[in-house]
Amino acid sequence: MQTVKAVRDKLVFNRTLKLMGNRFQITAVSENEERAVRSIDKAVEEISRIEQLLTTYREDSETSLINRNAGLAPVTVSRETFEIIERSIRISRITQGAFDITYGSVDRRLWNFDTGMKALPDRETARKMVRLINYRNIELDQAHSRVFLKEEGMRIGFGGIGKGYAAERAKWVMMQMGIESGIVNASGDLTAWGHQPDGKPWTIGIANPNEAGKLFSYMNISNMAVATSGNYEKFIFIDGKRYSHTIDPRTGLPVTGIKSVTIITPNAEIADAMATPVMIMGIKAGLDMINQIKDIEAILIDEDDKMYTSDHIRLT
Repeated sequence: MQTVKAVRDKLVFNRTLKLMGNRFQITAVSENEERAVRSIDKAVEEISRIEQLLTTYREDSETSLINRNAGLAPVTVSRETFEIIERSIRISRITQGAFDITYGSVDRRLWNFDTGMKALPDRETARKMVRLINYRNIELDQAHSRVFLKEEGMRIGFGGIGKGYAAERAKWVMMQMGIESGIVNASGDLTAWGHQPDGKPWTIGIANPNEAGKLFSYMNISNMAVATSGNYEKFIFIDGKRYSHTIDPRTGLPVTGIKSVTIITPNAEIADAMATPVMIMGIKAGLDMINQIKDIEAILIDEDDKMYTSDHIRLT
């Protein structure tokens, strides 16, 4: 679906479609209709290309090839895939394993988050079922662009970073085509650059974790990316306590205590990758980490609807 809105002398073009299994909305601001439409077309092509590269749903993707050869042999991949994995491992180190692309190794029988789930698995069972989740067992051969998963049964997946990377790449493609203002929104993980046609920054809402479709707060941004991770869309109650669908890869147990984490930083890939780890690390450890990293901020909402922010946040 594509819409066009005129503001002063500029046109705002919006296209909404499903990519990477998610709802993407791509916005271009331009005085030139043909350029705006072509830029959105190219952005869609780029996101689709990345989807084919990173997906685990196609047997011929590089990700699937790596997973099939786990414990057997290294796999030569494109430089692009190699570097995404390399960056993912760096984020795993920074977050002390709270972010880990080998989460695909988890036994999916552990958590189904449906109404039939009435009890938690015991800690020992949970730990055994996530034993293959370990970013340290990804072996990289820089010289030959090879990736090897050391343990048979290991699997990597890019669900925690892929949308952000795709949004960042789509933005780059559009800027190369002369689009000076726009937004790429990947189901709430978004990057915005330039300004609205009236010269004002883009206004971005922070979702209310208690009421779908309503806002908790909002902020004005330009040349920034925002990503939110929350437990308010998928969770279960056991013995009166809410458990998030977000699983700590280090323990195999669900995260409690935080309803949502919003990350604000210039790069959409980093925003996407850091949102869930902060939720897993918890309020104190998560904010301590964020406050030590340059050009990244966070907004956290706990289970009592109390808001916490990193050092340089300005909310309206």
